[in-house]
Amino acid sequence: MVDLFLRGHHLLCIQGFRGAGYSEEFVENMKEIVAEFRNEELDFPIKVLVGFDNACMACPHRGERICEANEGSQKHVLSMDQKVIKHLGLTSGRIYQKSTLYEVVATKVEPADLDELCKGCSWLQYGVCKEGIAEMKENFRQLN
Repeated sequence: MVDLFLRGHHLLCIQGFRGAGYSEEFVENMKEIVAEFRNEELDFPIKVLVGFDNACMACPHRGERICEANEGSQKHVLSMDQKVIKHLGLTSGRIYQKSTLYEVVATKVEPADLDELCKGCSWLQYGVCKEGIAEMKENFRQLN
């Protein structure tokens, strides 16, 4: 049984998450997701999606069926999901072990890749996502 659903681009977002977000509820929810994903002792199934996931459930911009952050946001987030999933060689709707997703992100994503994969994302300008990917890659190298 799968308890965690992650949209494609959130596989990258969780690497750069530093405790900021769209609302207090969103931040608390994201902290839990990030803590589970970053916990090296845990391995569990995650369903990768293009569309709403566990992180979105606490987002104040989540409409009934689409992201309502602003006009065009739904198209933008779906595009990022699709680009990331393609870049990682994953399949939307498929279930992967967390350890597999960690390895795939750590080996197939460079910090500079975010300029294209996350183009137009308001968080990109802060640099925390690139830092997070760099840290993840370093941790992965040390473990392997």
